[in-house]
Amino acid sequence: MSDNSDDWTKGPELSAEEARRRREARAQDEPEAGEADGEDAETLRERRRLAEQAMLDRWIGGVLVEQRRSRRWKLFFRFVFALLILAFLALSFYGLFAAQGPVEARGPHLGVVEVEGVIDRESPANASRVIKGIERAWEAPGAKAVVLHIDSPGGSPVQSQRIYDEVMRLRESGDKPIIAVVEDIGASGAYYIAAAADEIVAAPASLVGSIGVIHAGFGFEQAIQRLGIERRVFTAGENKDFLDPFADVEPSQRRFWQEVLATTHRQFIDDVKAGRGDRLADDERLFSGLIWTGEQALDLGLVDRLGNLDGEARRLLEEPRRHDYTPQLDPFERLSRRFGSVMASVLGLSNAETPVRYQLR
Repeated sequence: MSDNSDDWTKGPELSAEEARRRREARAQDEPEAGEADGEDAETLRERRRLAEQAMLDRWIGGVLVEQRRSRRWKLFFRFVFALLILAFLALSFYGLFAAQGPVEARGPHLGVVEVEGVIDRESPANASRVIKGIERAWEAPGAKAVVLHIDSPGGSPVQSQRIYDEVMRLRESGDKPIIAVVEDIGASGAYYIAAAADEIVAAPASLVGSIGVIHAGFGFEQAIQRLGIERRVFTAGENKDFLDPFADVEPSQRRFWQEVLATTHRQFIDDVKAGRGDRLADDERLFSGLIWTGEQALDLGLVDRLGNLDGEARRLLEEPRRHDYTPQLDPFERLSRRFGSVMASVLGLSNAETPVRYQLR
């Protein structure tokens, strides 16, 4: 039987009757061909049986290969799903037990609270977390001083004001010193917080200051006009959309928003003066938004001395020791917050973040 006559894999699709007639015709032709080749009918039937068996074996082999491939993919996805479940459980247990806060240190030490990164309600440097760390360090009997270890370009005015107010309250209610130590940068909202401390320490090359307020955005109204895009915004209140980047800013709106920024700036200046007092130099550039090195800031009264966290530990304690009272981050909560922020952005929902920033740009 030639390969070209294999009705299973080649040739047009046949009806049952046509297939039967073709098999009968082939059966009549094969004995003659077999006789011509010196083969009898029994040999031809055996060859046909072997060919059919081989074809069946190939089909079964293909089915088995496909089943094995399917099983491998099922095992892979089950393994990934199990890893996700384990990760979820690990994050949950960590959030419930490991992230409850540091164990209180024994013996004299510095109670350190980290203020790192952008100061924002959704960031690690949010007011609730920093204030909780400050209170822990303040109440710890072994903490000889509370140290705000700052490395931040600033951020939200509201979050900065909340921390400032708490530090001022503690500063005025007890005799435990509160020291702000600036690492790489302590600017804008971060300096707002530092100004409430009893003393501010910075390295000679630290960046300090930037006492100003900023709101930055873009205007795309001409761009969408050139592209032929129609912006559809419905408001109740004639100024409700005045910060829309796709709308023109009227002169009256510009003046109003500048007043908002100026009012926030005045609050910033008043609080810095209340915290620093007569230590500030009489220099009109202090509140212009400029930023200085630690060495320059010392001459301007923005910092009290040059140094770092290790130096403060040696200065205040015979045996330099420090303990971090910053509440540990709950990774599950951070993941949930991030997911919520992303979904709000995708759905076009507004978030609670203020557009006004005490932030270095």
